[in-house]
Amino acid sequence: MNVVSTSRSHGGVQGVYSHASAACACDMTFAVFVPPQAKDAPLPVLWYLSGLSCTHANVMDKGEYRRLASELGLVIVCPDTSPRGTDVPDEKDNWQFGCGAGFYLDAIEQPYAKNYRMYSYIAEELPSLIAANFPVDMSRQAIFGHSMGGHGALTIALKNPSRFRSCSAFAPIVQPSTAGWSRPAFEKYLGGDDKSWRAYDATLLIEDGYRFGEVLVDQGTADGFLREGLRPWLLEEACRKAGIDLTLRMQDGYDHSYNFISTFMDDHLRWHAARLA
Repeated sequence: MNVVSTSRSHGGVQGVYSHASAACACDMTFAVFVPPQAKDAPLPVLWYLSGLSCTHANVMDKGEYRRLASELGLVIVCPDTSPRGTDVPDEKDNWQFGCGAGFYLDAIEQPYAKNYRMYSYIAEELPSLIAANFPVDMSRQAIFGHSMGGHGALTIALKNPSRFRSCSAFAPIVQPSTAGWSRPAFEKYLGGDDKSWRAYDATLLIEDGYRFGEVLVDQGTADGFLREGLRPWLLEEACRKAGIDLTLRMQDGYDHSYNFISTFMDDHLRWHAARLA
């Protein structure tokens, strides 16, 4: 693991790191905020998964999480959204596919299967690296994310309910297998048989019997992607049928931007902290 940068913030340390990823067959970059309480004991870990076209840096620069994470004693891990590099296949004119659009799945179609293995990276490889190099209590983990990252948080939590104590999302893509801006990516990564897509679709995972105790979702009513790609009512219906405790908060007048995310970031941090205590 290489240290890209570190800086002091709210008594803790915001770091950016890189490493050679076996899962993604390239160098990967991630950010970790370690609050000051880490000098005394290992701390709980909260994973934040970013959305389409983002890197690790978007939430780090605009999410406004460090002040309260420092107060609450939460380590915040912010991975990148996809593999990157000159040898990684990409569609540079398509922001909904390729670099910046890994969709937190393991691709099985060529030429993407070698690198686009973000599910394995987030669920297996990066946690091992975090556990080995940071003062964390891996028995206390939670996960949240935005948009494509909200989709990732939901699906990863549903498939790993014993690992995470809590899960939340900002404006998640709740049914990417049918959404216009994610369905084409699923076909390129996973092939034409949409049965394999179910493993990376929160509503269909719930339909197939996967469960998580409770979920918090914030969604802006002025989000331009609300009806095209997000459709939180589909998650609401799936959770209702499955008996999953979903708190869906429709936030009047808020859009899809980090102005929305930063407004409700404190709510999510406190919600997770209560469940990680």
